[in-house]
Order: sequence, then structure tokens, then C-alpha cells
Amino acid sequence: MIKEPAVIRLGVKTFLETLFGIYALLIFCIVLPFGFLCQIIVFSFWPEGKAPIVAHRVSRVWARILLIFYFVRTDITGINRINKHQTYIFVSNHQSVLDILLFAVACKNTFRFLSKEELTRIPLLGYVIRRLYITVNRSDRSDRKRSMEIMNRSIEQEISVFICPEGTRNRTNKPILDFKDGAFRLAVFSGKPLAVLTVMNSGKLLSPRYLLRFRPGIIHAVWSEPIDTSGLTEADVPALKEKVKLLMLTHLKKGSV
Repeated sequence: MIKEPAVIRLGVKTFLETLFGIYALLIFCIVLPFGFLCQIIVFSFWPEGKAPIVAHRVSRVWARILLIFYFVRTDITGINRINKHQTYIFVSNHQSVLDILLFAVACKNTFRFLSKEELTRIPLLGYVIRRLYITVNRSDRSDRKRSMEIMNRSIEQEISVFICPEGTRNRTNKPILDFKDGAFRLAVFSGKPLAVLTVMNSGKLLSPRYLLRFRPGIIHAVWSEPIDTSGLTEADVPALKEKVKLLMLTHLKKGSV
């Protein structure tokens, strides 16, 4: 039986994306030790209060280098809405692993990222995550409480926090997964502005389901006007969640046209 041209094209496309995914993984493995070494130097020789700021700058450079080798460009609009001297609660939707690089490039503000605890087990990368990120075991209620306390302390130190309120990569056909409360409770409790970043299409470049399905391209993202949370209470959390979700859905709808 002769295969249809569309089937052949799909097979070739899958093969090329997998081949590029293998290349990207090799690049990551080569670049990671250099980033690891830089972070060791930063945390060994810089004062405790200065180290996170320098480490974030290193992470931004590391992210840009990877994106260059991946032939991925970023198109970020609304970046002038973010005051680099302000402390924020940053929130974003999460489509693929590429988002981590995008977050670093899109944000000059020093921030700590809320990450899954199991990522700390990755060799070398785990060290960086333990130093720079706030980790949480989402299945452990006491650990979730601990991570919230650490995030509050970070805000008190005027270091922003970056959270993906979906809690994980969106591997579904839905535009956005249901949000967890944590980011919004933190914003209300701290009174810090909520800065919303909507990522349009990173999941089209790097599959959220198959990490070796990767292709070059442009990631589009947009910063919304930060939301003032001063004066809000716990009772306002559901409305705040809905407001952010509507903002993201609006941008995602525009970006898909």
C-alpha cells in the first residue's frame, strides 16, 4: 500500500523534530556544567544578600545562550510595564520546559521560582534549583506550608517570587489548567503587585508531552499591567484568580489568531 503524502510529511516532521530534540538535549548537557560552576562561584564568594541577585543575572545569560543554540527567539511585549526595582508576585501559564528559559529572559527583576521538589534530584541542576528556587512537595501539606513561609520571607527580603498557578505543565488541549490558590494568597497576604505573563506558543516548539519533540521558532509572550493587591483580603482570592485567568485567556485567544 502506498502511503498518503500527508502521512509521509507527518513522519518526516516527527523524525526531524526528534532529531533536533536530541541535539537540544546534548547542548543542554554541555552547557549545564558551566552554569553549575558559575553558580558555585557566586554562592561561594558573594555575600548572602547579594548572591541571589548575581545568580539571577547568571541564569539570564545561561538562558540566552541556550536559546541561541536552540535557534529560539523571544518576542516579549509589555516589558515596560514591569518596574525592575519593584517586588512582585509573578505568575504565568506553563506550556513547556522552554518556559523556564523564557521566564529568566523576560524578567530583569531578581526572583525565586517555585519548583517541584523532585527536580532537586537532577545531577548538577539540582544544586542550582536548591540555591535559587523554592521547592515544594505538593503532596505534602506541611511542605506546602513551609514553602509559603519561605516565599513570604523572600518577599520581605524584596526578592520577587515567580509561580505557575497551574502547578504543572499543561499537557491537555485546554488553553489553561485550573489555578491553585497559593500565588494569589501570597499576593493578598503580602500586598505586592501581581504581574501576569502570558506565554503564547512555547508548547508548539517543545512538546509538553514528548520532551524530544522540539523545533526552532519564536516564543511570543506578553506582560499585562500589574494588578494592585493592596487592601485585598483572603475573600478576594477567588475573584483575583478569575481576573488573572481571564487576562491570560484573552491574550491566548488573540495569539492564536
